[in-house]
Amino acid sequence: MSAPADSTVTGRHDEYVAQVAVFRQEFRQYLRDLKLAEQWRLAAFTTAEDGLAHDAAVMARLYADGWNRYGWPESAGGLGGDEIHRAVYYEELGHAMLPIPAQQWTLETLGPALLKFAPQLAAQYLPGYLSGAEWWGQCFSEPESGSDLATLRTRAVDDGAGGFVINGQKIWTSQGPTAARLLALVRTGAPESRHRGLTMIMIDADAPGVTIRPIALASGRRELAEVFFDDARVGAERVVGDVDGGWAVAMHLMQYERGMYGYAVLNKVLIELSRLRERMVAAGSTAAQRQRFARVYVEVAAAQARTATTVRRLAAGDAVGADSSIDKLLFGRAEKEVNDLILDLTREQMLIGPARVPTSDSDPIHTSEELDTARAEWWYSRAATVMGGTAEVQRGIIADHLLGLPKERR
Repeated sequence: MSAPADSTVTGRHDEYVAQVAVFRQEFRQYLRDLKLAEQWRLAAFTTAEDGLAHDAAVMARLYADGWNRYGWPESAGGLGGDEIHRAVYYEELGHAMLPIPAQQWTLETLGPALLKFAPQLAAQYLPGYLSGAEWWGQCFSEPESGSDLATLRTRAVDDGAGGFVINGQKIWTSQGPTAARLLALVRTGAPESRHRGLTMIMIDADAPGVTIRPIALASGRRELAEVFFDDARVGAERVVGDVDGGWAVAMHLMQYERGMYGYAVLNKVLIELSRLRERMVAAGSTAAQRQRFARVYVEVAAAQARTATTVRRLAAGDAVGADSSIDKLLFGRAEKEVNDLILDLTREQMLIGPARVPTSDSDPIHTSEELDTARAEWWYSRAATVMGGTAEVQRGIIADHLLGLPKERR
């Protein structure tokens, strides 16, 4: 397939649409012919580390064959194209009922930020991420600063020699236990500078002064971490964007987290719903269960339609801004609803105790590995309306910036 046309160039729209259609058709055929597809489709793991290792191998294969490089610029290891190509990539994985490699969730938020604000870092490190050789952690939240990033305390001080010395603590760092690098939002301005004194910096996870402690979640999996910086040093060339300009980077990143990331999440959720439907049909279900399934499916479809609109806007170069809070509300709620539905149709041991093979063919989940994965997904989905900004914060943004509601009337 030739290098994709740019969707934003006047007069090339028809060529662009045709190339996207060819990309979709060829990738769909590739997945049909892929010999490891069935193993990939059925893979289930009891630890996050094993799952990431498997997904890294999948990314390496897709990179070698070229497919997960579309939608990323050639300067950063890609093959050209834009967000629409990446959306089609996720759609076709969903169509084939193949799970999206876990590392790509964070890639969809951190990758675009590097491309826009630190293209030299993107050129250096993004090829390794796309190929599964490494992945990064999103290092924003702190013990006393979650949704309100303006109160961050982790501090980076100019060392007078072309770099920074970092001290502080982060928590809930995504992919932290296994990340090769961390994108950290730190304070370079005075404490009272709030948003204006933040800087985004890329830090090697194995750098001296960096300590990473995995966090065991309720599921038992170690998917997140707390990170300690004790006089950790990093060169100024690792700054993403401008010093004291980290808030602009974070806001750019958030619109991808709530749009592109959300679209990918919802394709994953639709895979789960498709599998659940197959099991419900095979095992039989009540009218009440089918009605609830339909309600949840409609909610997911509505959220997917909303995030699809955002993806098109991002591909067109629009600044989505506060509109993306609507996406976050919808896909966060949809993810929880789907996992609640799976929970209600699964035995009680999904929540408590070791996973066991169900004793009845009517159970919607048939192996201990699937049960363990479903249980971990349910526990993780509890955070869907919290991480990346709580539902309450998103409603406040919508009220302030989109509806113009007076605060005293809320």
